[in-house]
Amino acid sequence: MSNPNQPCVIAKFGGTSVADYQAMSNSANIVIANPNVKVVVLSASAGVTNLLVALAEGRDAEIRKQHIAKLQAIQYNILEQLPENPALREEIDRVISNIAALSEAASLATSAALTDELVCHGELMSSRLFVEVLKEKQRNAVWFDVRKVMRTDSKFGKAAPKVDEIKQLCCAHIKSLNGSQIIVTQGFIGSEHTGKTTTLGRGGSDYTAALLGEALNATQIDIWTDVAGIYTTDPRIAENAKRIDDITFAEAAEMATFGAKVLHPATLVPAVRSNIPVFVGSSKAPHDGGTIVYNAHSIKSELPLFRAVTLRRKQTLLTLNSLNMLHAQGFLANVFAILAKHNISVDLVTTSEVSIAVTIDTAGTNTDGSSLLTKELLDELSKVCCVEVQEDLALVAIIGNNLTTTKGMTKQIFGQLEQFSVRLACFGASTHNICFLVKAHDAENIVKILHKTIFE
Repeated sequence: MSNPNQPCVIAKFGGTSVADYQAMSNSANIVIANPNVKVVVLSASAGVTNLLVALAEGRDAEIRKQHIAKLQAIQYNILEQLPENPALREEIDRVISNIAALSEAASLATSAALTDELVCHGELMSSRLFVEVLKEKQRNAVWFDVRKVMRTDSKFGKAAPKVDEIKQLCCAHIKSLNGSQIIVTQGFIGSEHTGKTTTLGRGGSDYTAALLGEALNATQIDIWTDVAGIYTTDPRIAENAKRIDDITFAEAAEMATFGAKVLHPATLVPAVRSNIPVFVGSSKAPHDGGTIVYNAHSIKSELPLFRAVTLRRKQTLLTLNSLNMLHAQGFLANVFAILAKHNISVDLVTTSEVSIAVTIDTAGTNTDGSSLLTKELLDELSKVCCVEVQEDLALVAIIGNNLTTTKGMTKQIFGQLEQFSVRLACFGASTHNICFLVKAHDAENIVKILHKTIFE
């Protein structure tokens, strides 16, 4: 890190890429194969975060015991394939004991702060073990606690990073480290100003990698996952999905925002700000290539009309109806002020003369629309309008370029949806997407039909 002119790649590995010893070994080989990788960012081993979240919800003693035994088994299965290391085993045992104590506290009274403190242990363990995997392969690796540099606000569960402070702290704690060392650290977690652990929200390991990349002036950010790049849709839904070899930041951000799970929606923000290319590949098949994401001017070919079809589940529709809205001023402002007061982030919006329909995205959270829409919020909204809540919905989006200026395109798309009930459609606000809010049980069929029409 000490040579500012040397290429610097940040490599991030997701949960399946560090799920067990073999997966960690494959990921370590990827790191070793690229001498420009200076920082490695890890998620928790697959399944670990879900167990920790369950413990944070306050389970009874027997279920806690079962969950902790599963956590221990995942770590021990990796540990036992490494050379004997009493200090590492003692460290893993200490972390497991800490998890047990925190989960017992959560069974008495849970909180967002306690949940963050508990769930961070997944990344702490995977990164400790990965250091030893690299050392076993004769590489000079050092463990680094990302909470020293990943400064956030105090919104536990979905903390916002403080970019300027992160850059200053990275200069102080990471750039001064020995440049021949591979720094292994954690994704997803950070700390607020008093030192309490925070998390960036589920999927936040990608975001961590991008934030560190920005702070360290990285030349590239590599996101290693379980698929070989970004596809025209989820290959698990449409078997003929095609990989996209190169894609612009704008297109990838739209895809991530509207449900593509390969990238965390916020990941690209630091990369776009600093013009850092992002590579997405499979840690299981690194030689299969992947997708590179960069600025539009770097792509030589003309951008296609259609790029992808995405699906975002767990959507809630809030319809607000009032005759007082007709020709009235300030009604929209009043409604949105109430939503903001209750920390509700509105996604899509459509309006008519006497009603507003807004969607609320609960995908990627541990909650649903009904728990976000508290009684206090609904009571306050009911004073100014009639409120209707509809759940079990999904958002299907077509991602592309110049969608609003291409003739005949809408007939091609809307004609495929005649047999389905479309609850809401958004088109025109962006040249990059057309969105449909549909019943959850119809969503996958709609994705298959649209993908076949557009790409097959």
